[in-house]
Amino acid sequence: MLSGRRLDLLDPSPFDIEVEDIAHGLARVARWNGQTIGEHAFSVAQHSVVVEEIAAHIKPGLEPKWRLAALLHDASEYVIGDMISPFKAALGVSYKEFETRLEAAIHVRYGLPPKTPAAIKTLIKKADKACAFFEATQLAGFTRQEALGFFGRPPEGYDLTIEPLPAAQAQARYLERYRVLAGAVGIIPAPDAFHTE
Repeated sequence: MLSGRRLDLLDPSPFDIEVEDIAHGLARVARWNGQTIGEHAFSVAQHSVVVEEIAAHIKPGLEPKWRLAALLHDASEYVIGDMISPFKAALGVSYKEFETRLEAAIHVRYGLPPKTPAAIKTLIKKADKACAFFEATQLAGFTRQEALGFFGRPPEGYDLTIEPLPAAQAQARYLERYRVLAGAVGIIPAPDAFHTE
């Protein structure tokens, strides 16, 4: 990793995971494998910030630790990239086990349970699908009807206009959001002006 950490992919240790590496990698991983309109790809880093925001919209008062879990929901992709679900399924159980081990190490590193509670996982998945709906219709050429069929209806009262950011800006935004949430959880000193909205 650019931080100098050496991450054992078969047995990832929480001690070898740094948020700067995660943000750097995710800001350079394109959603939809880059098959989107615009000058810049919509990065997994920017997607993750939006998913955290949507999760908080769906469940007002969501604890900062679960908002952090939402921000980190795709963090393993800083190492393995963003693969579409059908391809993950085709790779089989060994891929899923690898992804699960890496996710657990990331969670432990940032003070979260290795396995996300089912209710929180469901909430994050709902927010993830809502973000995918907006990405599909605004960036990936889906009609509204097609997107509704794949991802369902976005949450009531939530709207989003996506403007893909350059990698450096997406990385900075991800790190900024991490610092606010990590401060609220107590992983790092809280920023002066803490707000989760």
